[in-house]
Amino acid sequence: MLEAAPVEQVIIVTGLGLEADDPLAPSVTIDRAAIERSASGRMEDVLRDVAGLASFRRSDSRSAHPTSQGLTLRGLGGNAASRVTLMLDGVPQADPFGGWIAFGALDPHAIHRIRVTRGGGSAAGGPGAVAGTILIDSRAPDDNIDATLLGGSRQSLDARALAGLRWGDGFVSLSGNFARGDGFVPVVAADRGTADRRAPYAHGAVRARLVHAIGGAIEAQANISTYRDRRERGTDFTDNRQHGTDASVRLVGKGTTRWSALAYVQDRRFDSQFAGVNVGRSAASLTLDQRVPARGYGVRVEVAPKLGGVETRIGAEWRRVSGETDEDFRFIAGAPTRQREAGGRNVTAGLFAGAGWSAGGWSLAAEARADRWIMAGGRLLERDLTGAILTDSRFADRSGWEESGRVAAGRRLGETLALRAAAYRGWRLPTLNELYRPFRAGADATAANAALDPERLDGAEAGIDWTPIKGAKLSATAFANRLKNAIANVSLGAGPGNFAGIGFVGSGGTYRQRRNVGAIDSRGLEIDGTWSSGPWRAGLSYALTNARIEADGTAAALDGKRPAQVARHSGSASLGWDHDRLAFDATARLTGRQFEDDNNDRALPSALTFDGTVRIAVARNLALHARVENLFDEKVITAIGGNGTRERALPRTVWVGLRIGSR
Repeated sequence: MLEAAPVEQVIIVTGLGLEADDPLAPSVTIDRAAIERSASGRMEDVLRDVAGLASFRRSDSRSAHPTSQGLTLRGLGGNAASRVTLMLDGVPQADPFGGWIAFGALDPHAIHRIRVTRGGGSAAGGPGAVAGTILIDSRAPDDNIDATLLGGSRQSLDARALAGLRWGDGFVSLSGNFARGDGFVPVVAADRGTADRRAPYAHGAVRARLVHAIGGAIEAQANISTYRDRRERGTDFTDNRQHGTDASVRLVGKGTTRWSALAYVQDRRFDSQFAGVNVGRSAASLTLDQRVPARGYGVRVEVAPKLGGVETRIGAEWRRVSGETDEDFRFIAGAPTRQREAGGRNVTAGLFAGAGWSAGGWSLAAEARADRWIMAGGRLLERDLTGAILTDSRFADRSGWEESGRVAAGRRLGETLALRAAAYRGWRLPTLNELYRPFRAGADATAANAALDPERLDGAEAGIDWTPIKGAKLSATAFANRLKNAIANVSLGAGPGNFAGIGFVGSGGTYRQRRNVGAIDSRGLEIDGTWSSGPWRAGLSYALTNARIEADGTAAALDGKRPAQVARHSGSASLGWDHDRLAFDATARLTGRQFEDDNNDRALPSALTFDGTVRIAVARNLALHARVENLFDEKVITAIGGNGTRERALPRTVWVGLRIGSR
């Protein structure tokens, strides 16, 4: 009797991890086609199409201060630290020291898809994902070059390329991007002086990936990337520079029991100058010069066996970040007279488990995680350049345990309707930036606080998913969140005068310090919809967010007020048409009225902007692209200084160029 020959297992190499779509989570998926329709081609603008997802400032990485680009959802703001965990191929992308996102290092041209999940408690996001998670998967390349080259307003240039080679059971890819521009004058025309000028920018990144099958059922993924970013803020002495190198290795088991093992390292540095501008805005002077190196390390191991009809996941994760700020301050006649060094390290180690089950139209899921955290090595040294020690503090090491998790249930009612509900708990450790680094924004100054405690979130949500016809889907989610011990920039005084941890604050400036306030209560509604029929497509995203601060003690003045930079209304709507050789897309984005400051004294008006793209295929692998950002040149106010000086976001910008290698 002949025995059947063993069947050789076929491994499909994708470069992806274990993450899977969760039907019980309020998630938005941005696929490759949607990414390509962005008028700017920048990651922060791609993400802006998800209502409620916002960085601290409305401006993008061509003009914003890098430290203002932390991401949050559901109004859980208060300062510029990220309350969303953003991961590229499983690796957290937040700066190890500050938690902000270096968007110039994230190239949408090399991205396969983006999944934004609102709400905390996810074991995938881990510590820091109190508002949600963003999972980004890299693109697997074809055996060709896919490149774009665009020229734009104000001598702008944007170039992006992805090249790949497949062989055997794997592939290698190399991607790169470079952008530069003369920039615009950030201060609005009515408030400018002779000290104000254009704010040029230049940044670029290179990333290499190697993905290959090993043995019978293991996929190995190796990544290394580096980036450089330089931008100014529109006056003398506002030079900002970032650079970094990241490397990671991930093994993914694709056999009967799926598993993953990831290790990564990050080396980052941020240099920033801050200027003081006189009352008539006729001259700027250097007030603070910072150098901020940081390092991050992490390991994550997980196993996802299927036990009968139950999908399970068990794993462990360890993260360590360290860094310091080295500053020159108290400038007299253009020269520093004092120096400050401050920094430390944060470590988290956690165990997590999860399970999901579906049958008979019902779905149940649960996740739980326990983390041990340590804040250690905190120090502050201030000295006069004559050699005299002014401050020499060593902060006590602190540690503790935090629990997080999520439980969810769903019920499908026929073919077109599904209901879901969830409750969750999450937490976030203060960043090294919040603990140790002071900063200035115009005339205002904010001191660090080494005594900050972790933030803790309790939340619940309920939603409905409706697919009335083929090609159409509408989702709505109502949520209630309470972020206890929320870290906010709390106003404590006004200049002129000298203040602890920051030094002199001039006339018209406000002195703030990072403080834990009682809580941020946020409730709201999120609506997302998509529709497609033939060559037509449309999308809608809207978020209503009612966030309020609960505070007492030194922060009592904030009680009942809205967190800084949190809009009540936000949304986007898009319409597109794609047929044969011609395609166009139009996108409208609304950001509602919000406040610059914690006291809600300086209101930023609502803004409605329109973007558009046109693509014309002129040959099989050649297309002409025309794009416009902020078509009607809306004046989007991004900041108001203590003296009333207003800054704006990007004015109308027109791009024309070519794409080679893909329609």
